Amino acid sequence: MIANFDQLLEALKSKAKKRIVAAFANDSHTIGAVNMAVDKGFVEGILVGDEETMKKVCQEEGIDIQKFRIVQEADETKACAKAVELINNGEGDILMKGLCSTDKYMRAILNKDKGLMPSKAVLSHVTVVSVPTYHKLLVVGDVAVIPAPDLKQKVAITNYVINTAKCLGIEKPKVAMLAATEQMLPNMPACVDAAMISKMADRGQIKGAYVDGPLAFDVAIDKESAETKKVTGPVAGDADCIVFPNIESGNVFFKTATKFTKGELAAMVVGAKVPCVLTSRGDSTQSKLYSIALSALVAK
Repeated sequence: MIANFDQLLEALKSKAKKRIVAAFANDSHTIGAVNMAVDKGFVEGILVGDEETMKKVCQEEGIDIQKFRIVQEADETKACAKAVELINNGEGDILMKGLCSTDKYMRAILNKDKGLMPSKAVLSHVTVVSVPTYHKLLVVGDVAVIPAPDLKQKVAITNYVINTAKCLGIEKPKVAMLAATEQMLPNMPACVDAAMISKMADRGQIKGAYVDGPLAFDVAIDKESAETKKVTGPVAGDADCIVFPNIESGNVFFKTATKFTKGELAAMVVGAKVPCVLTSRGDSTQSKLYSIALSALVAK
């Protein structure tokens, strides 16, 4: 089982290299992260953007631009479309957001005719968080893409976090369906959805994981809280995965984990034909590297 990000990077040494296509890679954070991943030997890098700008960035950062395949496209929107086209042509295994806006990046992925979406797929965001105060990696969703997931979308998010946890070597992940309370309160939609998804897992409609909910956050990740509140079961106090009821709760957790506890994270968009790296402009180069590593681990 991969318990931290150093182990994740180590695990990739024994796997075949993946090809990452960075859309509008005109900035030092994107090029720096791809460069680190190339140096560590688990990806080959393709940079789509303005060649002169990328050359200048590489010179300023002391990076050899010859390490990468360069695809010229100076326009931000067209660069996103070109990066997606390369993936569809079989020339890449991972997509990555560069200096382009999230809106333009997502629009290229979601384009009905030329995007990366299989029929009826749900696009979602999965984050793996390393928090100094927790004893293992935590796989969570959705903190960035689906604002208010309905039941069908929550089922998709649950399956995505389970699949990601399995890629990290967790044989039967423990999934907490989060709510404000562990009590089953029918007037709280988060509780109702959590209970329904837990029952679906009990009956084999969601496979390969322990799923429990509704669970409050303390009960999901703290054994003492679970014991005090007399909540039992394999998930209580030892969750591998958390499914948030809405984007606000997920986003606050994700930013609290990185800004208050100095946690590190890896993040990707899933549900498309390939994993798509989507990190915040405020994320560190290290987090971008871990996001590339996570995407390389799950990419087919």
